[in-house]
Amino acid sequence: YLRSLLLHQPGPLPIVARPMPSNGMSLFILALLGLNTLYLVHDSTGDLTLVADRAGLLFAANLPWLYVLGAKNQPVKALTGHSYENLNVLHRRLGEWMCFLALGHFAGFVAGWYRVLRPLGISFVHFVTIPAVAFGLGAWVCYEGLYFTSLAGFRRGWYEVFLGTHVVLQVVALGCLWMHFHFARGYIGVALLVYVVDRLVYRIGGKTRAFEADLTVLEDGETTLVSVNWSLPPTTTTSSSAMRQRIWVRNMRHGWQPSAHVFITLPHLSRGHRFQAHPMTIASAAPPSSSSSSDQRHAWLNLIVRAQGGFSRDLLHHARANPRTKVLLDGPYGSLHALEMLRDSDKAVVIAGGSGIAVAYPVVWALLHPEDSGGGVDDDAERQIARDDRREITLVWIVQDASHLSWLDAARLEELSAKGAKVVVPPPTRKSGRPDVRGLLRGAVAEDADGDGWSSSVGVVVSGPDGLNRSVRNFCAEMVREGLDVCVEVEKFGW
Repeated sequence: YLRSLLLHQPGPLPIVARPMPSNGMSLFILALLGLNTLYLVHDSTGDLTLVADRAGLLFAANLPWLYVLGAKNQPVKALTGHSYENLNVLHRRLGEWMCFLALGHFAGFVAGWYRVLRPLGISFVHFVTIPAVAFGLGAWVCYEGLYFTSLAGFRRGWYEVFLGTHVVLQVVALGCLWMHFHFARGYIGVALLVYVVDRLVYRIGGKTRAFEADLTVLEDGETTLVSVNWSLPPTTTTSSSAMRQRIWVRNMRHGWQPSAHVFITLPHLSRGHRFQAHPMTIASAAPPSSSSSSDQRHAWLNLIVRAQGGFSRDLLHHARANPRTKVLLDGPYGSLHALEMLRDSDKAVVIAGGSGIAVAYPVVWALLHPEDSGGGVDDDAERQIARDDRREITLVWIVQDASHLSWLDAARLEELSAKGAKVVVPPPTRKSGRPDVRGLLRGAVAEDADGDGWSSSVGVVVSGPDGLNRSVRNFCAEMVREGLDVCVEVEKFGW
């Protein structure tokens, strides 16, 4: 019952319609906020000036964690296996808490000015133009600006502005903080180091590579297919070279793993797009991790880009006139949690909503080709081999319009069916309404397993709109409450 409760995801918050995380994640976030609150008010004896001072200290102490959780290349993945996109909810909630701390810090000292300095004849303008106060006020304005431009609605409508302000405002904010409070410089230095190593050393210096890409406008007229292919370098054999490759030169030239994503830049699209990197999930199967035949060491990468405005709309217009262009790919990023969970299950159910097929197809392909998926299958383990041979795999792809089926070549779906996967494509929702996802999922889970003492565990991966993700997660929570061995992973394709 407890596991079911933690898996459950409440509906969006009223009025603001903000999606909520699972109960388990919400409890973890509340625990972190509770610890911060304890440090903020413990033994404060009701002194608001002391609380305001502590708010500033807590802001500085949380600063390195904010930048670590927001970095694309971070040590947390090495410790937990969770990639940055899984930790992004913590980054956002911590940022919101820090904005509250900054507001409390500023308000407390304004109250102090009103009670102490104002009676002495010091005006508010004089107070805020004191250098230390002015720099602190500048940092507060920058971080509040970062908060408002990071809201989901703003990101969706003005993603390019979000990218630009995130770079400019945080650099200005760190400079203001450096001048505002001398004893916070250690925390500021760590945060700046994390930012520089992530963005300049890894992302620009180590992971970004240039390719020639083919651009194709798909059947619906609103989606661009970006296709790139290249020969993979020879597999590294020495341990020192392999370690160096993992730490430094692991980029798209060396391939990727299932459900990975990249940041794409098109420098020829326009002058403004030269400095913009947009996240896209790789919608093609991962190349083989190793091969005895050199002609098989080749990568074929597809990105599905729906025209929604800004960059994606400009790309669509560019593709209509230019079938080939130069692209910069920063990556790969992502984790193998979803794939590993499915590999540890007797039944695998993958549900994709719309462009969520970009996540679903590579995962299902990897399950059906464990020897080529590059995901680290242990072929020496007899139990793993038995699971690979006997696992029941179901792929459900829900689309709004029949033209969206052109996003994935029909031959790819036929290959999955030929390899033993059950592929279900319900009628498009615009004509037939939303399908009975609960019924489809219940049917896939309730099929009788072979009765030879083999445990029937079920792994479910869903990638699609927030409503679909929440429905699947909550139905899995219901099945867990009924006593079924069900695990679920939600792969979001928006950042």
